[in-house]
Amino acid sequence: MSFLREFKEFAMRGNVVDLAVGVIIGGAFGKIVESLVKDVIMPIIGRLLGGVDFRHFYINLGDKTYESLEAAEKAGAPLVKYGAFINTTIDFLIIAFAIFVAIKAINRLKRAEAPAPAPDPEPAPEPEDIKLLREIRDALKQRA
Repeated sequence: MSFLREFKEFAMRGNVVDLAVGVIIGGAFGKIVESLVKDVIMPIIGRLLGGVDFRHFYINLGDKTYESLEAAEKAGAPLVKYGAFINTTIDFLIIAFAIFVAIKAINRLKRAEAPAPAPDPEPAPEPEDIKLLREIRDALKQRA
């Protein structure tokens, strides 16, 4: 029974929940970047390079030749799909850059926060001779 209670306390901590949210948002962001690279950036680069589609770049390691990447995949030929690797590398670079920018912004916000004022230091205990002198002063004032 205590195992379940400990697990519940662990799972409901702020850090674990924040991590779960981050993973979910990161997965969605990865899909957006993948679509950006595959559907927007790579077609533009391909067009600039004379109508090249990087997704179809591959090296056939088998003995037979195939008309297309799809035909080679259907036949189960051993392939090195370096066009897909180029797309994935560009995906990674965009995600890494976005994370870099986000962390840089967060760090800038952290630096902008004013540091909390230091608590007032406790006064040092009064030395015994000072205490005695004050008592004598107060006693003399009362006599006068």
